[in-house]
Amino acid sequence: MREPNAYRRLSRKRVREAASGYLFIAPWAAGFLLFTLGPMMASAVLSFCRYDPSAVRGTLEWVGLSNYARMFSGDPLFWKSLSVTLRYSLISIPLQLSGGLALALLLNRHVRGIALYRTAFYLPMVLGGVAISLLWLWLFSPSQGLINIGLAKVFDFLGQDSAMAHLLAWPLQAVFGKADADSLLPGWISSERGALNSLILMSCWTLGGSMIINLAGLQAIPKTYYEAAEIDGAGRWTQFWRITIPLLSPTIFFNLVMGVIGSFQVFTQGLIMTAGGPNNSTCFYVLNTYRNAFEFFRMGYASALAWFLFVIILSLTLLVVRSSSLWVFYEAQRR
Repeated sequence: MREPNAYRRLSRKRVREAASGYLFIAPWAAGFLLFTLGPMMASAVLSFCRYDPSAVRGTLEWVGLSNYARMFSGDPLFWKSLSVTLRYSLISIPLQLSGGLALALLLNRHVRGIALYRTAFYLPMVLGGVAISLLWLWLFSPSQGLINIGLAKVFDFLGQDSAMAHLLAWPLQAVFGKADADSLLPGWISSERGALNSLILMSCWTLGGSMIINLAGLQAIPKTYYEAAEIDGAGRWTQFWRITIPLLSPTIFFNLVMGVIGSFQVFTQGLIMTAGGPNNSTCFYVLNTYRNAFEFFRMGYASALAWFLFVIILSLTLLVVRSSSLWVFYEAQRR
C-alpha cells in the first residue's frame, strides 16, 4: 500500500499537469470565447431584436420572430439570394469534385518535373480571395479583358461574318451572354445571363485544393490491388470504378462536405467583382446578409439571416454524413 505522502505527491503532480494543460489552451480558449462563441451568442439574441448600430444610441427592441417571418414573407431578395447560392452550389460542387479528381489522376504519375506541375496547380490556393477576384475581374472585362481581347483576334482571323466565327461565338453567348447587341464577344460578368456562370467558371481556379487531397488519397491505395486486378484481366476503366473510386470514397466524402460548406459561404467574388449585379444575378446569400448588416444597418435581421444559413449548412452537412453509409467505403470495415 502506498503511504499518504506518496498520494499527496501524486495528487500534486496531477494538479500541476492539469494546470499546465489549462495554461497552454488558455490563449485558444480566450480567442474562441471572445471571437467565436461570444459573437455567436450575441447574434442569436440580436436575431430576435431590432437593432440599428448607426444610431447615436443604438436601441435594442425585442421583436420576437418578426425577423424570421420577414425572411419568408417580406423580403423578395432573400429568395433571390438563396436561389443564386443554390444554383452556384449545384454546379460548382460537381465541377470541383470531378475536376479535382481528374487533376489528381493526371498528376499521380512518376514523370520528370511532376512536383513542379503539382505546385503550379496548387499555387492559386495560396492567393487571397480579393487578389483572385481582381485578377479575374480584369480577365472577364468585356472591353479590356484578356479573354475577350484574345477572342476578338480569333474572330478577326476567321472573319466577323463567317459561319465559323458565329459557330464559335454561339455557345459562349448562350452561357455567358453578349457584350453588346452587335458583338460576337461574350459579356461575362457584365451580362445578367452570364455573370453567375462566370463566377462558377472562376471557381475552377481553386481546383488545387481538392486535387492535393485526392492525390494523397490515391497514393494511399495499395498498388497490390491494381496488380491483382491486372492478373485477373481487369482493364483500366474497371480498375477505376472497382478499386479507385471505392477506396477514394472517404476522400471524396471529405471534399463534398467541405465543398457544401464553402459554396454556401461564397462572398468575396460577388462583392468585389459584380457588387451583386447585374440585377442581383450574383447577390449571394452571405452578400445579402452583409448588406443588411453593414449597409442598411439592420443588424437584427442580418443575424436572423446568418442563423438561417447556419441551419441550412448544418442540415445539408448532416444529410451528406447520413448518406455516407450508402456509398463511402472504409477499408477498416472489412478487416
